[in-house]
Amino acid sequence: MTPQTEPTRSVAHGVFTIERTYADVRPQRVFDAFASIEGKNGWFTAPNDNWDIVERTMDFRVGGRERLKGQWKSGMVTEFDATYFDIIPGERIVYTYEMHLDARKISISLATLEFKASGAGTRLIMTEQGAFLDGFDDNGSRERGSREIIDKLSAYLQRFSHAPAVQRS
Repeated sequence: MTPQTEPTRSVAHGVFTIERTYADVRPQRVFDAFASIEGKNGWFTAPNDNWDIVERTMDFRVGGRERLKGQWKSGMVTEFDATYFDIIPGERIVYTYEMHLDARKISISLATLEFKASGAGTRLIMTEQGAFLDGFDDNGSRERGSREIIDKLSAYLQRFSHAPAVQRS
């Protein structure tokens, strides 16, 4: 590579927390939406109709891996590659994941999901700490994308709920 074509190397760090309360969906039911490929197929999917799943695998256990690879209509390929480090059924999931864009690693994150009983329902607390590499992604974009995904989870969980609304923060 010549000096003109070498990428500028950088790391930007960020943290965000997303909370949702599901009024009458029990913690185990919310946890289960994360714990199987069948559950995740209901909400952890393409951001829109311009993206198709190429590969999806999931081994939900401590030390297990999850991978979701998709291709945009433009040809661009994105990959989510996670490893589970801590799983307490119905209570907590901790995992790390890398995001790739056209085979280029753009970020590495630590995500913690907490499932807390709240009356007859659940308070979900998602905290993510990210290292965003070489200017290809940033904390604000990741948080917006994560909120969109959690909104899809909320819609999915409505199938198991008699409550009309989800509280956001």
